[in-house]
Amino acid sequence: MMFSNLLLPEAIIAITATVVLILGLFLKDKEVVGPVSILGILIALVLTVANLDAREAFQGYPFYNAIVVDPLAQIFNTMFLIVALLACIASMKYYEKNESLDEYFMLLLFALLGMMMVAISNDLITLFIGFELASLSTYALAGFDRKDARSIEAAFKYFVIGALSSAILLFGISIIYGLTGSTNLGIIAKTLPYSSPAMLATLFIIAGFGFKMALVPFHMWAPDTYEGSPPVVTSLLAAGSKKMGFIAAFRVIILALIAMKIDWYIAFAVIAVVTMTLGNLAALVQNSIRRMLAYSSIAHAGYIAMVFVVVAHSAKAAELAIVGGILHAFSHAFAKAGAFIVTAMITYIFASKIDSIDDYNGLGKRAPITALTMAILLCSLAGIPPTFGFYSKFVLFLSAIQGDLLWLAIIAVLNSAISVYYYARVIMRMYWGKPTGDKVKEPAPYALALIIATLGTLALGVYPSPVSDWAYAAAQSLIGGL
Repeated sequence: MMFSNLLLPEAIIAITATVVLILGLFLKDKEVVGPVSILGILIALVLTVANLDAREAFQGYPFYNAIVVDPLAQIFNTMFLIVALLACIASMKYYEKNESLDEYFMLLLFALLGMMMVAISNDLITLFIGFELASLSTYALAGFDRKDARSIEAAFKYFVIGALSSAILLFGISIIYGLTGSTNLGIIAKTLPYSSPAMLATLFIIAGFGFKMALVPFHMWAPDTYEGSPPVVTSLLAAGSKKMGFIAAFRVIILALIAMKIDWYIAFAVIAVVTMTLGNLAALVQNSIRRMLAYSSIAHAGYIAMVFVVVAHSAKAAELAIVGGILHAFSHAFAKAGAFIVTAMITYIFASKIDSIDDYNGLGKRAPITALTMAILLCSLAGIPPTFGFYSKFVLFLSAIQGDLLWLAIIAVLNSAISVYYYARVIMRMYWGKPTGDKVKEPAPYALALIIATLGTLALGVYPSPVSDWAYAAAQSLIGGL
């Protein structure tokens, strides 16, 4: 099969990125590239949602089973498209006077394309190419504020650690290929022997994915990169790029490396607990909201890593665990993207790229829409009903209980309780702190992006059935490959 309508979303994003680049070459007024990018993303989003239950493996020429479009790919692609849409909307204000606007949106679209490639990958080579396309684009985006030393520092750290993680991942892939003679995930799942070399390959692959997902002890790049990068770029990194790591890990570790589940059960049991605990404890003492959100994001990576522990330990709870992981990735994407866009709004209000919790004093009076949306998004991150974050945590923690891992569920609940403090501290500052200035006009692009993220968080919290059913279909498509 040369082409399928199921691949139209990826094709449209690639075409849109190319069009944006060409428009930038010939137009003096580059503001048009923002709406063009948003239009391309919206068309791709509609096409993706229209094929939620698609199940097609491209076995013939030219893909030879290297890609697969299934509910798991579609739900993560929807997630990536929504996050990119929010970032594009906010970026129209953040970079409204930037002379390199075309380059920015082109890089953002290519990063999105890389994420979508990873979601549909059924082969380690295709997956690695998608990783690198997204990574190379986000390295440049992280340092896009070329006159800001903190942005350059963030990009450099992100690049060095990212390159190291790619090398580690590629080394693990090479061992897997040597053992099985294939890079296809389905073939690897059937032929990979339980052996010492396979254990070594599993270790390298977990380490490589650990960098992408910001799991402890591979997390040190995240706080500095999230703090120094432009906040609209950070929204894409925290809400999109990290989820790319999880969809890849779901396919490779749960599907292809199932023979090694005893080993990765032990590894992820330790990693999940340490990650969520360190992330929450470090977030408690942060005065920079971006660093607080970065450590919070690390903690949430620990929650999602529980999926691997439950799947390896209990077959009866495996499906529910994957559902919970998918739902929590989705809820975190909405809330974290919105929260970092709020930090972009704070940058606009104070005309400073150095953020502090003191900047949020009295924000409820100065910027009521921004404060209200931030409060709701933080409640979702804390897991407070009726937000989407509460529902996703409930399903994820319940899977641990059903999988006879009560100790893991208790640790996760205690960590979630700890997180309430540092989220509540921001909300209290916004509504009980003394304003540091007069009321400001909230730019429409920021307000629109925040309203979309907040409405999504509330709507899916009150009525989660559609996305929950979709997550079950995604989990079944993954487990069906075992």
